[in-house]
This record gives sequence, structure tokens and C-alpha cells, in this order.
Amino acid sequence: MDSTLLAVGPFEWAGIGTSLLCGTIVGIERQLRGKPVGIRTSSLITLGTYIFIAASLYVSAHMSGPEKVVTDPSRIIGQVITGIGFLGAGVMLARDGFVLGVTSAATIWVLAAIGVVVAIGYHLVAIKLSLVVIAVLVGVDLLEDYSQAFTRGVHKKYRDWRGKGKRGSE
Repeated sequence: MDSTLLAVGPFEWAGIGTSLLCGTIVGIERQLRGKPVGIRTSSLITLGTYIFIAASLYVSAHMSGPEKVVTDPSRIIGQVITGIGFLGAGVMLARDGFVLGVTSAATIWVLAAIGVVVAIGYHLVAIKLSLVVIAVLVGVDLLEDYSQAFTRGVHKKYRDWRGKGKRGSE
């Protein structure tokens, strides 16, 4: 088999695989709980971020010089953060005085950060960070179920977000 068929340069299969694994780890938790940003979206966010950052690192290393393109990979990271902010804003909505989707928006943001970690070559750290994200998402939910003190005020759970709750007299 021709090795050029499987070549993905300037990217690496290890980075692609790690990005997809990290997105899947976080996406499974979200999808099993019926939250926005499931496996597909999470995997695409980490993969897309990896591709943008790895491409900028490649351009910076291989196409710099007096007559060549001068790039700053940190600017690409900043642009990814800005773009991800718009994606995160798209999953948030207000309903009956509650703002829904803030945790999903924050999850999108941290998924992009994990994609950056993969792109700079820290694959095992990215996997560990994905597990930390799961620990936060599940751990805080367990705390909220355990104690009413964690679900007061703006942290109150909105259980009728699908419109299936009991309707009172209006």
C-alpha cells in the first residue's frame, strides 16, 4: 500500500486520534445526560482546534524568513478562542428567567483548549485534562444532588426546559 495515501502531513495521526479521543471522552458524558454538545460536536471542536493550531505551527516553522510569510501561532490561538466564543454563545438561551447552556458553552471553550494542548504535543496531558473536565461536570452535579445549598439562586436547576413539566394556573 502506498504510504502517501495515509499521509496527513503536516498533521500527525497521533494528534488526530488524541483530539478525537478527548472530544469523545467529554462528548459521551454530555450525550448520555442529554445535554447539547455531544460526541460529534465535542470531537469536531477538539479536532478543528488541533488542525488550526498545528497548521499555524507548521507555517511558522517552515514558511518564515525574509521573503516568506511571517506568522505568530499565538495569534491563531487567540482567533480560535474568539471563534469558539461565538459557538458557545450559540448554545446558550434564556427561558423563563433562566439562562440555559452556560455549562455547555464553557465545555466548548475547554474543548478548544484541549485541542490546543494536543497541537503543541502534550497528548497525554490532553487526555488527563479531558478526564478532569468529566470530574468537574459529574462531580458538581453530584454535589448539587447531595445538597440543596448548591442549587440556590442562579445555580437553581431548570427542570422544565423541554416544556414537559406540570403547568400551574397562570
